Amino acid sequence: MNLEQHTEDNIVYMIEAIKVKLKMASAAAMQASNFKIEQYEDIRDIYEVVQSKNNFSISEVEALVSELGKLRK
Repeated sequence: MNLEQHTEDNIVYMIEAIKVKLKMASAAAMQASNFKIEQYEDIRDIYEVVQSKNNFSISEVEALVSELGKLRK
């Protein structure tokens, strides 16, 4: 994946990777189609934070999911 390119496919990839890494119970509610290409950099920032850590506290997961929620259409 070349995440330098702002594409719908990259958004799908990043959102799916975030859901897997955070083991989101409500993953079905967080669909890549709910995000606009204009929010690419914000999504990538969250993706990079998620990928940089191995473990997350409950409050960290809640904060990250909240930030993603704010970006939804």
